[in-house]
Amino acid sequence: MKKTCLLSLLAVSVACACQAQAATFADPVGPSQSDFGGVGLMQVPTARMAKDGEFSLNYRYNDQYRFYSSSVQLFPWLEATIRYTDVKTRRYSAVDSFSGNQSYKDKAFDLKARLWQEGYWLPEVSVGARDLGGTGLFDSEYVVATKAWGPFDFTLGMGTGYLGNSGTVKNPFCQADSSFCNRSNGNGTAGSVNGKDLFKGPAAIFGGVEYQTPWQPLRLKAEYEGNDYQDDFAGRLEQRSKVNVGAIYRLSDWADVNVSYERGNTFMAGFTLRTNFNDLHSAAADVPKPTYKPQPQGRFLEPTVVASQLTDLKYNAGLNGPNLQVKGNTLYATGQQSKYRNTQEGVDRANVIMMNNLPANIDTLNVTETRSNMPQVTTVTRVDSLRQQLEGYPLGKEKTLDQQRVEPVDPGRTEQGYHIDADRLDYSLAPVLNQSVGGPESFYLYQVGVMANANYWLTDHLLLDGSVFANLANNYDKFNYNGAPTDSTLPRVRTHIRDYVENNVYVNNLQANYMHALGNGFYGQMYGGYLETMYGGVGGEVLYRPLDSDWAFGIDANYVKQRDWDNMMQFTRYHAKTGNLTAYWRPSFFNNQLLVKASVGQYLAEDKGATIDVSRQFDSGVIVGAYATKTNVSAEEYGEGDFTKGFYISIPMDLFTASPTRGRAQVNWTPLTRDGGQMLGRKYQLYDMTSDRDIDFR
Repeated sequence: MKKTCLLSLLAVSVACACQAQAATFADPVGPSQSDFGGVGLMQVPTARMAKDGEFSLNYRYNDQYRFYSSSVQLFPWLEATIRYTDVKTRRYSAVDSFSGNQSYKDKAFDLKARLWQEGYWLPEVSVGARDLGGTGLFDSEYVVATKAWGPFDFTLGMGTGYLGNSGTVKNPFCQADSSFCNRSNGNGTAGSVNGKDLFKGPAAIFGGVEYQTPWQPLRLKAEYEGNDYQDDFAGRLEQRSKVNVGAIYRLSDWADVNVSYERGNTFMAGFTLRTNFNDLHSAAADVPKPTYKPQPQGRFLEPTVVASQLTDLKYNAGLNGPNLQVKGNTLYATGQQSKYRNTQEGVDRANVIMMNNLPANIDTLNVTETRSNMPQVTTVTRVDSLRQQLEGYPLGKEKTLDQQRVEPVDPGRTEQGYHIDADRLDYSLAPVLNQSVGGPESFYLYQVGVMANANYWLTDHLLLDGSVFANLANNYDKFNYNGAPTDSTLPRVRTHIRDYVENNVYVNNLQANYMHALGNGFYGQMYGGYLETMYGGVGGEVLYRPLDSDWAFGIDANYVKQRDWDNMMQFTRYHAKTGNLTAYWRPSFFNNQLLVKASVGQYLAEDKGATIDVSRQFDSGVIVGAYATKTNVSAEEYGEGDFTKGFYISIPMDLFTASPTRGRAQVNWTPLTRDGGQMLGRKYQLYDMTSDRDIDFR
């Protein structure tokens, strides 16, 4: 009966496709997502890649599994997928008091890399791995080729692991090395990474075809898979056919729905939501750029004219607390860029504002940008070169603007100077979402609240900062983890989170920060007070960041005490010394879109190790990153997960706000909360505060 229904569905789909003529999209429909997430057919992957920057959320459902996945095209040649699998036929734990009746949840991370693109004769070829490490319920490795022929996209590949369970072909790696002939039968440890089984064990051929019907929203799929489902985690599943068929319908450029008939006896259905991080654009409505209408001043700055210039520098060019000064033949403008992520936009506007009312004898414009009263960079522009650009070059005689970025220039005491005082007090109110996904106690732990923030500059370098958090709702009462095994000496530096969130209102941080530009690319800060929700203490940081360089180095050292969750203005007896030496690198061969942070040091549990944080910035300014920390804490002491890791997405707020802003919102995904490899959550990081020294910052 089910097979008859599916054949009827496909027949209707093909009939609609043949008859529809007008309902087409202007652009070709790109590759679609598989059941597991990532570009593919249904159960098997293809060699195709989505468009660079594409981000998708996927859901698939059948009788045994629910697949929740998120896939991002990090680079044109690299795809990454995060997946949670809800195994409906199994409980998470046999101990009801710990995980209740929650079904088993499996976490997975997939990667696929393209080896070469499709040519006239050659197919596109990719290599990939599913379910890297961990429990390895679906761990697979594969090499796959895909070639288009008209509206058909043909795929052929070889897989090991889950994709190759049927063992229909001899593993070629086994012929080269006998160690590849066998694959371990036992499952791994949840959250761990283990590469010892890559491309080992039985192998099988898989393949299929995707057909783009004449009705462009509709595509049809058929595949032959290499899995036999005899050792499936959900139980031994009956497979009446190795051929799966399906259909996918594009509702819009951001949504697909799909249905398939798999194993000859099972329906699968789901949907995909997508966007592209490269194609997002700011929604902010900005004031027009100043028009070039030169009205030169005399030798001295005229107060009424300067007052108008300062106002324009603040509200049009985005320089908060602007200062205009004249020294010799140079006009200096200084302020904190608080409006534009692309700081060159602010510099260009400031230059036009100064050119419109230029004092006599001025031949150079200096615009110095600051952050937290620390000078970042000075942009030096020659007046004659800028005037030529603004007035227009004769055809064929265009010249490059004579402009350069240099170390911050302090004019010192000047002949003339006017300024608008920067606001010393700043305050805000913002929503907060703290979350942890995939824990055994509950699939999703969350805390929703409101954070009230305020800071006040006592002097140009001393900042008082505080925030109060009001808890609106949370389900951390389900968090039952009470530390590592009983034979562990690891202190509970983070797993008291349930105790902290039981407070309805508390001071999140209350601290003093002294910040200073030390010169020659060095910046420093010292701080003390309640530094984050769980810790207070004192510390300091020094950063060396050469101007417009693709690398930087920093070091921080801290002495902290754990805040008492019963009275958050007091401390427990636990204290620790923690700090890190960190290197920052933007590889030039990635067009400065990739940032690699590597840290070594001591963590809150006084364990020692290293952290790697890798992030990609897309054209819209959206940043997608992942981090991992491994310390000298053993897997047994650490508990489930083996080591600390997580993912995050940082989103520029001007994609949503009515006016330009440099603010960001960050969504963090932390699989598990454990005590090993935990960093102090410092509010102010010098690398983030000196981003204007990066010429490619957006």
